[in-house]
Amino acid sequence: MPDYAIPAPVACHTMPDGRRLAYRRLAGARPMVVFLPGYRSDMNGGKANAVLDWAHTHGRACLLLDYSGCGQSDGDFAQGTLSRWCEEVVALVELCGPGQVVLAGSSMGGWLMLLVAEVLRERVKAMIGIAAAPDFTDWGRDPVAKAALAEGQVVHDANAYGHEPTPMYPAFWLDAQASRRLSMPIPYSGPVRLIHGQADPDVPWTIALRLADALCSADVQIHLIKDGDHRLSRDADIDVLITTLSGLFAQPQGLV
Repeated sequence: MPDYAIPAPVACHTMPDGRRLAYRRLAGARPMVVFLPGYRSDMNGGKANAVLDWAHTHGRACLLLDYSGCGQSDGDFAQGTLSRWCEEVVALVELCGPGQVVLAGSSMGGWLMLLVAEVLRERVKAMIGIAAAPDFTDWGRDPVAKAALAEGQVVHDANAYGHEPTPMYPAFWLDAQASRRLSMPIPYSGPVRLIHGQADPDVPWTIALRLADALCSADVQIHLIKDGDHRLSRDADIDVLITTLSGLFAQPQGLV
């Protein structure tokens, strides 16, 4: 495995309220590729590091990050919300200086990238969703769980990827419900690429169709992987991600 720490060592950025965010920044040509992890995930995953390695190989700028309460960043995960994490992503993008970006979001990161794009506007040159899960607090929650969250209770779900159950906190749920996007036009006109596994047990592949329909862009492509699961972390799945990323930068219609 490549030594990813060499081109992009972990650094920290302190937000105005004292939150310390861990990130890895790779200098290079713009647009800068920004990878947004999923719920309770971090920048050490295989997809994030594959993107970083691709950027290093091709001389492209890249930004990996941990949301507050996740990975190597400070904070309490129970206080995390989409709005809070969107603010953090924007702050780290701004820290890297002016210029355009390509947002690549995995699972919840594919929802968060829509919110970040609304803030950064014309700076977002393209977006890639990997098992993107916009509005999962709505379609992914049964009425009993929604009622419990609305009453301020923590809901725990079985975790197929670890020993501990996955918590959802009321603050996250309430903020997320106010951040739903699939029921309205999403005012983004740049290229969007959506990669989704049809064997995904967590996010139905039909969500990719709903997201494509909601996006105002005419340049939206969906790549379905019939036996792909939610993580899409097999070598073949990561090859699809890197091929998709490379295709966005390819000439003549690519991102200069």
